[in-house]
Amino acid sequence: MPKTPDMSLPDANRWKALVFIALAQLMVVLDATIVNIALPTAQQDLGISDANRQWVITAYALAFGGLLLFGGRIADLWGRKRTFVVGLFGFAAASALGGAANGEAMMLGARALQGVFGALLAPAALSLLAVMFTDAKERAKAFGIYGAIAGGGGAVGLILGGFLTEYLNWRWTFFVNIPFAIVAAVGAYFVIREPEGARNRSSLDIPGVVLSTLGLVALVYGFTRAESAGWSDSLTVGMFIASVVLLAAFVVTEAKVKAPLLPLRVLTERNRGGVYLSLGLAIIAMFGLFLFLTFYLQVVKGYSPVKTGFAFLPMIAGMITGSTQIGARLMTRVAPRLLMGPGFVVAAVGMLMLTQLEIDSSYAGLILPAQLLLGLGMGTAFMPAMSLSTHGVNPADAGVASAMVNTSQQVGGAIGTALLNTIAASATTAYIGSHAAGARDPKLLELQGMVHGFSSAIWWAVGILVAAAAIAFTLINTGRPGGGPAVAGSGDADAVEDEVKVPVIAH
Repeated sequence: MPKTPDMSLPDANRWKALVFIALAQLMVVLDATIVNIALPTAQQDLGISDANRQWVITAYALAFGGLLLFGGRIADLWGRKRTFVVGLFGFAAASALGGAANGEAMMLGARALQGVFGALLAPAALSLLAVMFTDAKERAKAFGIYGAIAGGGGAVGLILGGFLTEYLNWRWTFFVNIPFAIVAAVGAYFVIREPEGARNRSSLDIPGVVLSTLGLVALVYGFTRAESAGWSDSLTVGMFIASVVLLAAFVVTEAKVKAPLLPLRVLTERNRGGVYLSLGLAIIAMFGLFLFLTFYLQVVKGYSPVKTGFAFLPMIAGMITGSTQIGARLMTRVAPRLLMGPGFVVAAVGMLMLTQLEIDSSYAGLILPAQLLLGLGMGTAFMPAMSLSTHGVNPADAGVASAMVNTSQQVGGAIGTALLNTIAASATTAYIGSHAAGARDPKLLELQGMVHGFSSAIWWAVGILVAAAAIAFTLINTGRPGGGPAVAGSGDADAVEDEVKVPVIAH
Protein backbone atom coordinates (compact mmCIF):
# COMPACT_ATOMS: atom_id res chain seq x y z
CA MET A 1 0.00 0.00 0.00
CA PRO A 2 1.59 3.37 -1.01
CA LYS A 3 2.63 5.68 1.77
CA THR A 4 0.37 8.71 2.21
CA PRO A 5 2.38 11.93 1.74
CA ASP A 6 2.84 14.08 4.82
CA MET A 7 0.61 17.07 4.04
CA SER A 8 2.12 19.10 6.88
CA LEU A 9 5.35 19.38 4.85
CA PRO A 10 5.64 22.16 2.25
CA ASP A 11 4.41 21.16 -1.19
CA ALA A 12 7.42 20.28 -3.36
CA ASN A 13 5.75 21.83 -6.43
CA ARG A 14 4.59 25.02 -4.73
CA TRP A 15 6.85 27.36 -6.73
CA LYS A 16 5.82 25.78 -10.02
CA ALA A 17 2.21 26.14 -8.91
CA LEU A 18 2.82 29.84 -8.21
CA VAL A 19 3.72 30.40 -11.88
CA PHE A 20 0.34 29.08 -13.07
CA ILE A 21 -1.61 30.81 -10.28
CA ALA A 22 0.11 34.12 -11.09
CA LEU A 23 -0.61 33.66 -14.81
CA ALA A 24 -4.30 33.12 -14.10
CA GLN A 25 -4.44 36.13 -11.76
CA LEU A 26 -2.77 38.32 -14.40
CA MET A 27 -5.38 37.24 -16.96
CA VAL A 28 -8.31 38.08 -14.66
CA VAL A 29 -6.90 41.43 -13.49
CA LEU A 30 -5.84 42.72 -16.91
CA ASP A 31 -9.24 41.73 -18.33
CA ALA A 32 -10.76 44.46 -16.17
CA THR A 33 -8.96 47.13 -18.25
CA ILE A 34 -7.84 45.52 -21.52
CA VAL A 35 -11.31 45.85 -23.05
CA ASN A 36 -11.57 49.56 -22.16
CA ILE A 37 -9.14 50.65 -24.86
CA ALA A 38 -10.71 48.30 -27.44
CA LEU A 39 -14.27 49.39 -26.64
CA PRO A 40 -14.64 52.28 -29.15
CA THR A 41 -13.62 50.03 -32.07
CA ALA A 42 -15.71 47.06 -30.89
CA GLN A 43 -18.73 49.33 -30.41
CA GLN A 44 -18.48 50.54 -34.00
CA ASP A 45 -17.99 47.04 -35.46
CA LEU A 46 -20.88 45.45 -33.55
CA GLY A 47 -23.29 48.37 -33.77
CA ILE A 48 -23.59 48.79 -30.00
CA SER A 49 -25.48 51.96 -29.07
CA ASP A 50 -23.92 54.67 -26.88
CA ALA A 51 -26.54 53.95 -24.23
CA ASN A 52 -25.59 50.25 -24.08
CA ARG A 53 -21.83 50.70 -24.49
CA GLN A 54 -21.20 50.76 -20.73
CA TRP A 55 -22.75 47.28 -20.44
CA VAL A 56 -19.65 45.76 -22.05
CA ILE A 57 -17.83 46.79 -18.85
CA THR A 58 -20.79 46.55 -16.46
CA ALA A 59 -21.87 43.01 -17.46
CA TYR A 60 -18.42 41.71 -16.44
CA ALA A 61 -18.32 43.76 -13.23
CA LEU A 62 -21.81 42.71 -12.11
CA ALA A 63 -21.28 38.98 -12.66
CA PHE A 64 -17.76 39.03 -11.20
CA GLY A 65 -18.53 41.21 -8.18
CA GLY A 66 -21.89 39.61 -7.46
CA LEU A 67 -20.73 35.99 -7.52
CA LEU A 68 -17.33 36.24 -5.81
CA LEU A 69 -18.49 35.10 -2.36
CA PHE A 70 -20.35 32.20 -3.97
CA GLY A 71 -17.21 31.34 -5.97
CA GLY A 72 -15.10 31.44 -2.81
CA ARG A 73 -17.38 29.03 -0.99
CA ILE A 74 -17.55 26.72 -4.03
CA ALA A 75 -13.73 26.61 -3.92
CA ASP A 76 -13.84 25.65 -0.21
CA LEU A 77 -16.56 23.06 -0.80
CA TRP A 78 -15.62 21.57 -4.18
CA GLY A 79 -11.85 21.86 -3.90
CA ARG A 80 -9.69 24.81 -4.92
CA LYS A 81 -7.71 23.01 -7.60
CA ARG A 82 -10.84 21.72 -9.34
CA THR A 83 -12.58 25.11 -9.08
CA PHE A 84 -9.45 26.84 -10.40
CA VAL A 85 -9.16 24.57 -13.46
CA VAL A 86 -12.90 24.72 -14.26
CA GLY A 87 -12.80 28.51 -13.88
CA LEU A 88 -9.85 28.75 -16.31
CA PHE A 89 -11.44 26.60 -19.02
CA GLY A 90 -14.73 28.44 -18.60
CA PHE A 91 -12.99 31.80 -18.87
CA ALA A 92 -11.23 30.65 -22.05
CA ALA A 93 -14.54 29.55 -23.59
CA ALA A 94 -16.24 32.84 -22.66
CA SER A 95 -13.29 34.78 -24.14
CA ALA A 96 -13.56 32.82 -27.39
CA LEU A 97 -17.27 33.71 -27.48
CA GLY A 98 -16.47 37.39 -26.95
CA GLY A 99 -13.80 37.42 -29.64
CA ALA A 100 -16.19 35.79 -32.11
CA ALA A 101 -19.12 38.07 -31.17
CA ASN A 102 -21.24 39.13 -34.16
CA GLY A 103 -23.58 41.46 -32.29
CA GLU A 104 -24.43 43.27 -29.08
CA ALA A 105 -26.24 40.37 -27.36
CA MET A 106 -23.40 37.89 -27.97
CA MET A 107 -20.81 40.38 -26.70
CA LEU A 108 -22.71 41.20 -23.50
CA GLY A 109 -23.42 37.50 -22.85
CA ALA A 110 -19.72 36.65 -23.28
CA ARG A 111 -18.69 39.42 -20.87
CA ALA A 112 -21.18 38.20 -18.24
CA LEU A 113 -19.86 34.63 -18.66
CA GLN A 114 -16.29 35.89 -18.22
CA GLY A 115 -17.43 37.45 -14.96
CA VAL A 116 -19.07 34.21 -13.78
CA PHE A 117 -15.95 32.11 -14.38
CA GLY A 118 -13.69 34.89 -13.07
CA ALA A 119 -15.67 34.73 -9.81
CA LEU A 120 -14.79 31.01 -9.56
CA LEU A 121 -11.19 31.52 -10.57
CA ALA A 122 -10.02 34.54 -8.53
CA PRO A 123 -10.79 33.33 -4.96
CA ALA A 124 -9.56 29.80 -5.81
CA ALA A 125 -6.21 31.25 -6.96
CA LEU A 126 -5.60 33.30 -3.82
CA SER A 127 -6.76 30.57 -1.43
CA LEU A 128 -4.46 28.04 -3.16
CA LEU A 129 -1.53 30.27 -2.21
CA ALA A 130 -2.89 30.45 1.33
CA VAL A 131 -2.92 26.67 1.78
CA MET A 132 0.30 25.92 -0.17
CA PHE A 133 2.72 28.48 1.31
CA THR A 134 2.97 28.14 5.09
CA ASP A 135 6.57 29.22 5.76
CA ALA A 136 6.65 32.94 6.65
CA LYS A 137 9.56 33.90 4.35
CA GLU A 138 8.32 31.84 1.40
CA ARG A 139 4.82 33.20 1.93
CA ALA A 140 6.20 36.75 1.78
CA LYS A 141 7.87 36.08 -1.58
CA ALA A 142 4.81 34.33 -3.03
CA PHE A 143 2.42 37.07 -1.96
CA GLY A 144 4.90 39.70 -3.14
CA ILE A 145 4.63 38.33 -6.67
CA TYR A 146 0.85 37.93 -6.38
CA GLY A 147 0.46 41.43 -4.94
CA ALA A 148 2.49 42.99 -7.77
CA ILE A 149 0.24 41.29 -10.33
CA ALA A 150 -2.95 42.23 -8.48
CA GLY A 151 -1.84 45.85 -8.34
CA GLY A 152 -0.16 46.24 -11.72
CA GLY A 153 -2.31 43.94 -13.86
CA GLY A 154 -4.77 46.72 -14.66
CA ALA A 155 -2.01 48.90 -16.08
CA VAL A 156 -0.62 45.93 -18.05
CA GLY A 157 -4.11 45.56 -19.52
CA LEU A 158 -3.95 49.15 -20.81
CA ILE A 159 -0.64 48.45 -22.59
CA LEU A 160 -1.74 45.12 -24.04
CA GLY A 161 -5.16 46.48 -25.00
CA GLY A 162 -3.59 49.41 -26.82
CA PHE A 163 -1.10 47.22 -28.67
CA LEU A 164 -3.65 44.60 -29.75
CA THR A 165 -6.24 47.19 -30.83
CA GLU A 166 -3.81 49.34 -32.78
CA TYR A 167 -1.78 46.62 -34.53
CA LEU A 168 -4.12 43.63 -34.74
CA ASN A 169 -7.85 43.81 -34.00
CA TRP A 170 -10.08 44.47 -30.98
CA ARG A 171 -11.11 40.79 -31.04
CA TRP A 172 -7.61 39.85 -29.88
CA THR A 173 -8.26 41.54 -26.53
CA PHE A 174 -10.51 38.51 -25.97
CA PHE A 175 -8.58 35.82 -27.86
CA VAL A 176 -5.37 36.62 -25.95
CA ASN A 177 -6.99 35.12 -22.81
CA ILE A 178 -7.27 31.65 -24.39
CA PRO A 179 -3.56 30.66 -24.35
CA PHE A 180 -3.19 32.24 -20.86
CA ALA A 181 -6.08 30.13 -19.55
CA ILE A 182 -5.12 26.85 -21.22
CA VAL A 183 -1.47 27.01 -20.12
CA ALA A 184 -2.49 27.91 -16.55
CA ALA A 185 -5.18 25.17 -16.40
CA VAL A 186 -2.98 22.38 -17.78
CA GLY A 187 -0.06 23.43 -15.58
CA ALA A 188 -2.26 23.65 -12.49
CA TYR A 189 -3.81 20.23 -13.16
CA PHE A 190 -0.41 18.51 -13.18
CA VAL A 191 1.42 20.59 -10.56
CA ILE A 192 -1.00 21.64 -7.80
CA ARG A 193 -1.54 19.30 -4.87
CA GLU A 194 -4.18 20.62 -2.50
CA PRO A 195 -4.28 19.45 1.15
CA GLU A 196 -7.43 17.36 1.51
CA GLY A 197 -7.95 18.54 5.09
CA ALA A 198 -8.48 22.10 3.85
CA ARG A 199 -11.88 21.29 2.30
CA ASN A 200 -15.12 22.61 3.77
CA ARG A 201 -17.77 19.94 3.21
CA SER A 202 -20.64 21.83 4.86
CA SER A 203 -23.86 22.15 2.87
CA LEU A 204 -24.21 25.24 0.68
CA ASP A 205 -26.02 28.21 2.21
CA ILE A 206 -28.57 28.93 -0.57
CA PRO A 207 -30.29 31.94 1.14
CA GLY A 208 -26.82 33.44 1.71
CA VAL A 209 -25.89 32.91 -1.96
CA VAL A 210 -29.08 34.61 -3.18
CA LEU A 211 -28.93 37.56 -0.75
CA SER A 212 -25.19 38.26 -1.18
CA THR A 213 -25.33 37.97 -4.99
CA LEU A 214 -28.38 40.23 -5.34
CA GLY A 215 -27.02 42.69 -2.75
CA LEU A 216 -23.61 43.02 -4.41
CA VAL A 217 -25.12 43.23 -7.90
CA ALA A 218 -27.44 46.02 -6.70
CA LEU A 219 -24.51 47.87 -5.11
CA VAL A 220 -22.21 47.61 -8.16
CA TYR A 221 -25.04 48.50 -10.55
CA GLY A 222 -26.05 51.45 -8.38
CA PHE A 223 -22.59 52.97 -8.71
CA THR A 224 -22.22 52.22 -12.41
CA ARG A 225 -25.65 53.72 -13.11
CA ALA A 226 -24.85 56.81 -11.01
CA GLU A 227 -21.99 57.53 -13.39
CA SER A 228 -24.31 57.77 -16.41
CA ALA A 229 -27.73 58.70 -14.97
CA GLY A 230 -26.75 60.73 -11.91
CA TRP A 231 -26.95 60.19 -8.14
CA SER A 232 -30.53 61.45 -7.84
CA ASP A 233 -31.89 59.11 -10.53
CA SER A 234 -34.77 57.07 -9.05
CA LEU A 235 -33.35 53.71 -10.21
CA THR A 236 -29.89 54.61 -8.84
CA VAL A 237 -31.36 55.47 -5.43
CA GLY A 238 -33.54 52.34 -5.56
CA MET A 239 -30.47 50.17 -6.24
CA PHE A 240 -28.62 51.61 -3.24
CA ILE A 241 -31.63 51.09 -0.95
CA ALA A 242 -32.06 47.53 -2.25
CA SER A 243 -28.36 46.76 -1.71
CA VAL A 244 -28.49 47.99 1.92
CA VAL A 245 -31.62 45.92 2.66
CA LEU A 246 -30.30 42.78 0.93
CA LEU A 247 -26.82 42.95 2.49
CA ALA A 248 -28.30 43.62 5.95
CA ALA A 249 -30.57 40.57 5.49
CA PHE A 250 -27.47 38.62 4.39
CA VAL A 251 -25.62 39.52 7.62
CA VAL A 252 -28.63 38.51 9.75
CA THR A 253 -28.92 35.22 7.82
CA GLU A 254 -25.21 34.43 8.19
CA ALA A 255 -25.44 34.93 11.96
CA LYS A 256 -28.22 32.34 12.21
CA VAL A 257 -27.58 29.53 9.71
CA LYS A 258 -25.56 26.47 10.65
CA ALA A 259 -23.17 26.53 7.65
CA PRO A 260 -22.98 30.18 6.47
CA LEU A 261 -21.69 31.23 3.05
CA LEU A 262 -19.57 33.91 4.75
CA PRO A 263 -18.92 33.05 8.41
CA LEU A 264 -19.00 36.39 10.24
CA ARG A 265 -15.78 35.38 12.02
CA VAL A 266 -14.03 36.00 8.67
CA LEU A 267 -15.11 39.67 8.78
CA THR A 268 -15.00 40.45 12.48
CA GLU A 269 -11.31 39.62 13.05
CA ARG A 270 -9.85 43.14 13.09
CA ASN A 271 -6.83 42.46 10.88
CA ARG A 272 -8.82 40.90 8.06
CA GLY A 273 -11.53 43.57 8.44
CA GLY A 274 -8.85 46.25 8.24
CA VAL A 275 -7.41 44.69 5.08
CA TYR A 276 -10.76 44.46 3.30
CA LEU A 277 -11.66 48.06 4.17
CA SER A 278 -8.31 49.73 3.49
CA LEU A 279 -7.74 47.77 0.27
CA GLY A 280 -11.22 48.61 -1.00
CA LEU A 281 -10.58 52.33 -0.39
CA ALA A 282 -7.18 52.19 -2.10
CA ILE A 283 -8.74 50.54 -5.17
CA ILE A 284 -11.36 53.31 -5.31
CA ALA A 285 -8.53 55.83 -5.67
CA MET A 286 -6.52 53.73 -8.16
CA PHE A 287 -9.32 52.88 -10.59
CA GLY A 288 -10.40 56.51 -10.81
CA LEU A 289 -6.81 57.46 -11.59
CA PHE A 290 -6.48 54.86 -14.39
CA LEU A 291 -9.52 56.42 -16.02
CA PHE A 292 -8.36 60.05 -15.65
CA LEU A 293 -4.79 59.44 -16.80
CA THR A 294 -6.00 57.46 -19.83
CA PHE A 295 -8.27 60.34 -20.90
CA TYR A 296 -5.65 62.99 -20.08
CA LEU A 297 -2.93 61.30 -22.12
CA GLN A 298 -5.14 60.45 -25.11
CA VAL A 299 -7.50 63.44 -25.28
CA VAL A 300 -5.36 66.28 -23.88
CA LYS A 301 -1.87 65.12 -24.87
CA GLY A 302 -2.95 63.30 -28.05
CA TYR A 303 -1.17 60.00 -27.24
CA SER A 304 -2.04 56.89 -29.27
CA PRO A 305 -3.51 53.86 -27.43
CA VAL A 306 -0.10 52.11 -27.46
CA LYS A 307 1.78 55.20 -26.28
CA THR A 308 -0.81 55.67 -23.53
CA GLY A 309 -0.31 52.09 -22.39
CA PHE A 310 3.47 52.49 -22.27
CA ALA A 311 3.06 55.75 -20.34
CA PHE A 312 1.77 53.62 -17.44
CA LEU A 313 5.02 51.59 -17.28
CA PRO A 314 6.54 53.61 -14.38
CA MET A 315 3.54 52.71 -12.22
CA ILE A 316 3.92 49.02 -13.07
CA ALA A 317 7.68 49.17 -12.36
CA GLY A 318 6.96 50.87 -9.03
CA MET A 319 4.37 48.25 -8.07
CA ILE A 320 6.66 45.35 -8.89
CA THR A 321 9.53 46.97 -6.96
CA GLY A 322 7.30 47.82 -4.01
CA SER A 323 5.84 44.30 -3.82
CA THR A 324 8.86 42.11 -4.48
CA GLN A 325 11.77 44.22 -3.23
CA ILE A 326 10.32 46.30 -0.40
CA GLY A 327 7.20 44.49 0.81
CA ALA A 328 8.47 40.92 0.45
CA ARG A 329 11.86 41.70 2.04
CA LEU A 330 10.44 43.60 5.01
CA MET A 331 7.30 41.54 5.62
CA THR A 332 9.08 39.01 7.82
CA ARG A 333 10.91 41.77 9.72
CA VAL A 334 8.26 44.38 10.50
CA ALA A 335 4.56 44.39 11.38
CA PRO A 336 2.22 44.56 8.32
CA ARG A 337 0.71 47.90 9.40
CA LEU A 338 4.21 49.43 9.12
CA LEU A 339 4.20 48.45 5.43
CA MET A 340 0.54 49.08 4.58
CA GLY A 341 0.14 52.44 6.37
CA PRO A 342 3.32 54.09 4.98
CA GLY A 343 2.66 52.45 1.60
CA PHE A 344 -0.72 54.15 1.30
CA VAL A 345 0.84 57.45 2.49
CA VAL A 346 3.55 57.29 -0.21
CA ALA A 347 0.83 56.52 -2.79
CA ALA A 348 -1.14 59.54 -1.48
CA VAL A 349 1.93 61.76 -2.02
CA GLY A 350 2.16 60.53 -5.63
CA MET A 351 -1.55 61.21 -6.05
CA LEU A 352 -1.09 64.67 -4.49
CA MET A 353 1.45 65.54 -7.18
CA LEU A 354 -1.15 64.78 -9.84
CA THR A 355 -3.53 67.40 -8.41
CA GLN A 356 -1.17 69.89 -10.12
CA LEU A 357 -2.07 68.59 -13.60
CA GLU A 358 -2.42 71.25 -16.29
CA ILE A 359 -2.83 71.09 -20.06
CA ASP A 360 0.89 71.61 -20.64
CA SER A 361 2.17 69.50 -17.71
CA SER A 362 5.40 67.65 -18.42
CA TYR A 363 5.22 63.86 -18.51
CA ALA A 364 8.83 63.47 -17.29
CA GLY A 365 8.58 66.27 -14.74
CA LEU A 366 5.23 65.45 -13.12
CA ILE A 367 3.41 62.34 -14.34
CA LEU A 368 6.38 59.95 -14.31
CA PRO A 369 7.60 60.67 -10.73
CA ALA A 370 3.99 60.70 -9.47
CA GLN A 371 3.38 57.26 -11.01
CA LEU A 372 6.60 55.90 -9.50
CA LEU A 373 5.53 57.02 -6.01
CA LEU A 374 2.03 55.63 -6.55
CA GLY A 375 3.39 52.30 -7.74
CA LEU A 376 5.97 51.97 -4.95
CA GLY A 377 3.42 52.83 -2.28
CA MET A 378 0.65 50.62 -3.56
CA GLY A 379 2.98 47.70 -4.28
CA THR A 380 4.44 47.88 -0.76
CA ALA A 381 0.93 47.96 0.76
CA PHE A 382 -0.69 45.38 -1.53
CA MET A 383 1.70 42.56 -0.69
CA PRO A 384 1.05 42.30 3.07
CA ALA A 385 -2.63 43.05 2.43
CA MET A 386 -2.97 40.01 0.16
CA SER A 387 -1.20 37.82 2.72
CA LEU A 388 -3.29 39.12 5.63
CA SER A 389 -6.54 38.45 3.78
CA THR A 390 -6.36 34.88 5.09
CA HIS A 391 -4.83 35.91 8.43
CA GLY A 392 -5.59 33.36 11.13
CA VAL A 393 -8.45 31.89 9.12
CA ASN A 394 -9.47 28.26 9.37
CA PRO A 395 -8.18 26.50 6.20
CA ALA A 396 -11.76 25.45 5.41
CA ASP A 397 -12.68 29.17 5.12
CA ALA A 398 -9.66 30.19 3.02
CA GLY A 399 -11.66 30.39 -0.22
CA VAL A 400 -14.35 32.70 1.10
CA ALA A 401 -11.77 34.85 2.96
CA SER A 402 -9.87 35.21 -0.32
CA ALA A 403 -13.13 36.05 -2.10
CA MET A 404 -13.61 38.97 0.30
CA VAL A 405 -10.37 40.56 -0.96
CA ASN A 406 -11.53 40.21 -4.54
CA THR A 407 -14.96 41.55 -3.56
CA SER A 408 -13.44 44.63 -1.91
CA GLN A 409 -11.32 45.19 -5.05
CA GLN A 410 -14.21 44.70 -7.47
CA VAL A 411 -16.70 46.83 -5.53
CA GLY A 412 -13.95 49.39 -4.91
CA GLY A 413 -13.24 49.56 -8.64
CA ALA A 414 -16.92 50.13 -9.48
CA ILE A 415 -17.27 52.78 -6.76
CA GLY A 416 -14.01 54.52 -7.74
CA THR A 417 -14.88 54.76 -11.42
CA ALA A 418 -18.40 56.09 -10.75
CA LEU A 419 -17.69 58.33 -7.76
CA LEU A 420 -14.54 60.06 -9.03
CA ASN A 421 -15.84 60.33 -12.60
CA THR A 422 -19.01 62.03 -11.33
CA ILE A 423 -16.95 64.47 -9.22
CA ALA A 424 -14.72 65.23 -12.22
CA ALA A 425 -17.69 65.76 -14.55
CA SER A 426 -19.39 68.14 -12.08
CA ALA A 427 -16.19 70.16 -11.59
CA THR A 428 -15.65 70.34 -15.37
CA THR A 429 -19.21 71.61 -15.97
CA ALA A 430 -18.85 74.23 -13.22
CA TYR A 431 -15.48 75.42 -14.58
CA ILE A 432 -16.72 75.78 -18.16
CA GLY A 433 -19.86 77.56 -16.95
CA SER A 434 -17.88 80.11 -14.92
CA HIS A 435 -15.25 80.78 -17.64
CA ALA A 436 -17.42 80.65 -20.77
CA ALA A 437 -18.04 84.42 -20.97
CA GLY A 438 -14.40 85.42 -21.48
CA ALA A 439 -13.28 82.37 -23.48
CA ARG A 440 -11.81 82.98 -26.95
CA ASP A 441 -11.17 79.34 -27.84
CA PRO A 442 -14.06 76.96 -26.95
CA LYS A 443 -11.88 73.87 -27.59
CA LEU A 444 -9.16 75.16 -25.25
CA LEU A 445 -11.79 75.95 -22.59
CA GLU A 446 -13.17 72.42 -22.91
CA LEU A 447 -9.70 70.90 -22.34
CA GLN A 448 -9.01 73.27 -19.42
CA GLY A 449 -12.34 72.28 -17.88
CA MET A 450 -11.55 68.58 -18.33
CA VAL A 451 -8.15 68.90 -16.63
CA HIS A 452 -9.66 70.99 -13.81
CA GLY A 453 -12.24 68.23 -13.31
CA PHE A 454 -9.50 65.58 -13.16
CA SER A 455 -7.45 67.50 -10.58
CA SER A 456 -10.57 68.14 -8.45
CA ALA A 457 -11.41 64.42 -8.38
CA ILE A 458 -7.77 63.49 -7.68
CA TRP A 459 -7.94 65.61 -4.50
CA TRP A 460 -10.70 63.27 -3.34
CA ALA A 461 -8.50 60.28 -4.25
CA VAL A 462 -5.73 61.73 -2.06
CA GLY A 463 -8.16 61.90 0.87
CA ILE A 464 -9.35 58.35 0.25
CA LEU A 465 -5.75 57.04 0.30
CA VAL A 466 -5.06 58.92 3.55
CA ALA A 467 -8.19 57.27 5.02
CA ALA A 468 -6.88 53.85 3.85
CA ALA A 469 -3.58 54.55 5.63
CA ALA A 470 -5.39 55.58 8.83
CA ILE A 471 -7.47 52.37 8.79
CA ALA A 472 -4.35 50.25 8.23
CA PHE A 473 -2.53 51.93 11.16
CA THR A 474 -5.59 51.70 13.44
CA LEU A 475 -7.15 48.29 12.78
CA ILE A 476 -4.21 46.11 11.75
CA ASN A 477 -2.33 45.12 14.91
CA THR A 478 -0.80 41.74 14.09
CA GLY A 479 2.94 41.28 14.46
CA ARG A 480 5.33 40.21 11.75
CA PRO A 481 4.83 36.68 10.30
CA GLY A 482 6.68 34.16 12.39
CA GLY A 483 6.24 36.29 15.50
CA GLY A 484 2.54 37.16 15.42
CA PRO A 485 -0.86 35.64 14.82
CA ALA A 486 -1.05 32.73 12.48
CA VAL A 487 -2.12 32.60 8.93
CA ALA A 488 -3.49 29.10 8.56
CA GLY A 489 -1.92 27.50 5.59
CA SER A 490 -2.56 23.79 5.43
CA GLY A 491 -4.96 21.15 6.50
CA ASP A 492 -2.77 20.44 9.54
CA ALA A 493 -3.64 23.38 11.79
CA ASP A 494 -1.41 22.10 14.60
CA ALA A 495 1.62 22.19 12.37
CA VAL A 496 0.91 25.80 11.50
CA GLU A 497 0.38 26.69 15.16
CA ASP A 498 3.74 25.17 16.09
CA GLU A 499 5.48 27.06 13.30
CA VAL A 500 4.27 30.52 14.28
CA LYS A 501 3.96 29.94 18.04
CA VAL A 502 0.45 31.47 18.19
CA PRO A 503 -2.76 29.46 17.90
CA VAL A 504 -5.15 29.83 14.98
CA ILE A 505 -8.27 31.82 15.85
CA ALA A 506 -10.80 29.64 17.61
CA HIS A 507 -13.99 28.80 15.75
